[in-house]
Amino acid sequence: MSSELFKHINYAKAYRKNRLGAAQWVLANPETFPELLDYCFAESQDDLSHKAAWVLEFVCLDDLSILYPHFDLFFKNLSSVKKDQSLRPMAHLCELLVLQYYKKKASDLVPLFLEKYKIEMIECSFDWLITDQKVACQVRAMTALYYLGTEFDWIHPELQQIIQQNIHSGSGAYKARGRAVLAQIAKFSK
Repeated sequence: MSSELFKHINYAKAYRKNRLGAAQWVLANPETFPELLDYCFAESQDDLSHKAAWVLEFVCLDDLSILYPHFDLFFKNLSSVKKDQSLRPMAHLCELLVLQYYKKKASDLVPLFLEKYKIEMIECSFDWLITDQKVACQVRAMTALYYLGTEFDWIHPELQQIIQQNIHSGSGAYKARGRAVLAQIAKFSK
């Protein structure tokens, strides 16, 4: 493992500038990206894994396509992420991927986002929705599932049921996204 990457992601404080600085370094040194993923999915899921996940999120916000060649590793390990601090950026990446694929129809992503990856994302997203997760993770899962449901017709009825079941007890953000997703499903169904 590159001690240089370790130095960049092992910052003392989780300030935005530290995460952004580490992401900029990875973007300038793209050969370190697989190592960043290894840190994200480290079995110990220690502080370094969530710091790496935060950096991964910033890297992918700048250049999502850097993740595409590493889909096998990403999706193979996605369900192993359990810590709140790491789940939020992973859910955000799933949301970004479906928006790129279904909404923007990104030509570089379309041939690479295989059904097996979509199925893994579906399983993880439903898991995030029905387990006790932070709202940021859940609202991103809702969006991912809505778009995946435009391809897999069984998803929308399941998603609709879960949202309707939980919307009354959800936070303001959950309610807002839930209402928006329910409206999208209704419009799509027509």
